[in-house]
Amino acid sequence: MLPMLTVFTPSYNRAYTLHLCYESLKRQSCKDFVWLIIDDGSTDQTKELVAGWITENDIPIRYHFQENQGMHGAHNTAYELIETELNVCIDSDDFMADDAVEKITAFWLAEGSSQYAGIIGLDVSEDHKLIGTNLPEQLKSSTLTDLYALHQVKGDKKLVYRSELTRKHPPYPLFPGEKYCPLSYKYILIDQECPLLIMNEVLCIVEYRQDGSSLNMMKQYQTNPRGFSFFRKVAMAHAPSWKGLIREAIHYVSSSLISRNKSFLKESPRKGVTLMAIPLGLLLYVYIQNANKRTLVK
Repeated sequence: MLPMLTVFTPSYNRAYTLHLCYESLKRQSCKDFVWLIIDDGSTDQTKELVAGWITENDIPIRYHFQENQGMHGAHNTAYELIETELNVCIDSDDFMADDAVEKITAFWLAEGSSQYAGIIGLDVSEDHKLIGTNLPEQLKSSTLTDLYALHQVKGDKKLVYRSELTRKHPPYPLFPGEKYCPLSYKYILIDQECPLLIMNEVLCIVEYRQDGSSLNMMKQYQTNPRGFSFFRKVAMAHAPSWKGLIREAIHYVSSSLISRNKSFLKESPRKGVTLMAIPLGLLLYVYIQNANKRTLVK
């Protein structure tokens, strides 16, 4: 019988930390899941490590190797391969709370339906401090956009999506020479269909490592401008507020300048706002360039 949940993990040269996720999955109080590992072109011992775990046969594991495409490319592949009703991404440097699968499956069986996109839960740090804020107790459900823009939720949260929806929407674009496109692109599109059920329960323990994308955002802006520019156009088209629209337009201008796209104004879904945002976008462009130069000097 097919499990309800796929836990998928994109991994690139993370053999040294991937075991934390594996050990947490072995500890799960509910085994109604499959672990899908997308090896995004690793050159370390990831393949051999996972082969050993598959031999142990403690949990169901699917392993897929592909040429390096970046985090978003690994997500694309995962969404193509996932067969279960629900899916959740646990990064290669994170691990699940011991009862996370049990909480997800029980909550979805009790509350879930096609009216909802999935579940949103909580992340904590390794010392069990909440990342950001709790989710609004008075709400049963909300879109991800509204939680952050209207309800002032802060910090990363754990997203569990219906696989029908993550598979339905167009994949993240792959730009030659770039390895990153914000994952929120797909989440914004799903927001237009239905909200997430709110569950104020800890699902994931996270650690922000020095080689992770979260701590290297300025470099990401510099090296993946077309991916960011693509995302900003989608974010502008669905911005929940005037303030949010201006912010996205400023970033769109900056990313377009980095990629030397002279047609950015013509391509913008909100041309008037983009025109207004050019001065501040230029300032952001200069700031990013200088920030990366300082990093190189160090």
